[in-house]
Amino acid sequence: MNRTSHLIIPLVLASISNVAYAADDSEESTTIEQITIEVSPTANTLPVGTFDSPISNLEYDPRVDLQSRNMAEAQADVTIRGGIFENTGFRVGSATLLDPQSGHYFAEIPIAPQMLTGASVLTGADNALYGVNSSVGTVSFGWKPITTGGSVSVGVGTNDFNLQSVHAGKSIPLDTIADWRLGFEGEYSHSQSDGSIDFGDHDFNRATARVQLTSADSQTDLFFGSQEKFFGWPNLYTPFGVNETEDLETQLLMLNHKQSYATNSEFEVSAYYRKNNDHYIYSRENPSAFQAFHETEVKSFAISGRHAQNDVFSLNYSAQFIEDSIESTTLENNFTSRNYYKISVLPEYTMALENNQQLTVRLGAAFDDTNRDDSQLSLIGDITFNTINSNATERTFYLSYAEASQVAGYTAIGGNDSGGLFRSNYSLERETTKNLELGLLLEQQSWQLNSAIFYRQDNNLTDWTFSFDSTSARFAEPVDIDTAGLEFLATKQFENTEIIASYTYLHKSETYGSPDADASFYALNFPDHRLTLGAVWSPTDILEFRIDNEWRKQHKNALRRSDDEALFTQLTLKVTPPILQNFFITLAADNLWDESFEEIPGTPGRGEQYTLTATYSW
Repeated sequence: MNRTSHLIIPLVLASISNVAYAADDSEESTTIEQITIEVSPTANTLPVGTFDSPISNLEYDPRVDLQSRNMAEAQADVTIRGGIFENTGFRVGSATLLDPQSGHYFAEIPIAPQMLTGASVLTGADNALYGVNSSVGTVSFGWKPITTGGSVSVGVGTNDFNLQSVHAGKSIPLDTIADWRLGFEGEYSHSQSDGSIDFGDHDFNRATARVQLTSADSQTDLFFGSQEKFFGWPNLYTPFGVNETEDLETQLLMLNHKQSYATNSEFEVSAYYRKNNDHYIYSRENPSAFQAFHETEVKSFAISGRHAQNDVFSLNYSAQFIEDSIESTTLENNFTSRNYYKISVLPEYTMALENNQQLTVRLGAAFDDTNRDDSQLSLIGDITFNTINSNATERTFYLSYAEASQVAGYTAIGGNDSGGLFRSNYSLERETTKNLELGLLLEQQSWQLNSAIFYRQDNNLTDWTFSFDSTSARFAEPVDIDTAGLEFLATKQFENTEIIASYTYLHKSETYGSPDADASFYALNFPDHRLTLGAVWSPTDILEFRIDNEWRKQHKNALRRSDDEALFTQLTLKVTPPILQNFFITLAADNLWDESFEEIPGTPGRGEQYTLTATYSW
């Protein structure tokens, strides 16, 4: 029996591709029917204070921990399961997007979210299979089919905020070829404000365009996007009380083809060119004190797929080649280019058991290499036991073990190793990760529970540390860390209400290579306890309320000047006047309690932001 999985919230900790969810939205075959719940991982889908991007609202997503400077859309460090920003990859189609300078720019993705599917968070075996140079997790997106329609939005708000955005798409059937369609899509967005705190101003622009050709079993997309971002923030990257700024320009050209064939088999091919320019100024009052220019270029080709030989055996596979280079005013020019290679193969065996039960075993390996680093062979495997009961409930147990590896970015390994604001370390080696987890997924028609316990070992993880006796802002240091975690995510749907709740517990044990580190900016910047609670309530056809809450108790850090506990709330009221067709007004508030928590130790947290937006769609 064929089925398509549409589970928008993937299993928080699982590595299940053909029983609990489809990590890459692919069609797969099982002998039993799948129950699915279509919900969003957050109640709110749009940010407050700028236009939306692929990483918008991830700060309230229970599957990840987003640590922002200014706001998520300005500088977003996305972490998964207590990892750091460089452990998290961003995948579009079959290709992982990479910035060789620093993982701080991984989330610079100039794609309108209207063009992409919702984010799938890949961990464990799925991350080891599909991710590249992202040893803990991958945030994965697919390309949506283009539909005819569009919208235009204008907004105003506190802190002299203003917003303009327009998006339109057109899908045309090709009369000469049955079941083929040609689509065109474009978008432009702009926002600016004085910032939610002093010297936290921003000015963002994004323009995107896409051409798409689809048939009954294929989709081809040609995309180009350009994004320009200026933003400021006190202590953006240094803890010295200075008002810093960043000026970023990112272009992305991507060609993607997805093809289904035979029964429950498909492949996807992606190729892209990415260019990122960064102009960093240490002090906006005294720009000549220190500033840096970087230009990175990345070219990549990737393929992934699933070939179902029969009902018992399938082959999952993924491969990617990346070539990058950097021009920089601060690097030592001895490490300015690198080639990356990764091949993953994961055979899958499925056995139908009695009483609507199914056992799936996957066991394979991944091979990583570069032209500058040692290669690494990593083991990947999981066992999944799935049961669908006669009362329309489903239960899935899984046990997963996965290894993954990555190499450090150029700022960590290619800069000055004896002084300066950001001190590199030429002795950094390939990082390796081993992850063991046990999980349970329960599903009914109106609710879902994801739960798991995991244990991860990170060896030679590249962290950035701080010493109170040094004039350098941070040092690149290797660290071995053991992380234990427990996670729960529950969703419940009522007649006119949806509830999303989660709890996460993390514990770490670390050993640094240097005894001089007084504080960690990233590896030890994690919540011991974290709770999220979101709700969508539609009392009438006119009103809709959306609220997201996050409470955390952060691990103590010598650099953090704020409290270790924090409560964030985003609240939105959508009003749809019945006399105005296809028109609605949105009133939104973020950081409702004016929480001053430092998401990055030593970097001030964001302030309150209130906006009013009017949208007309067609």
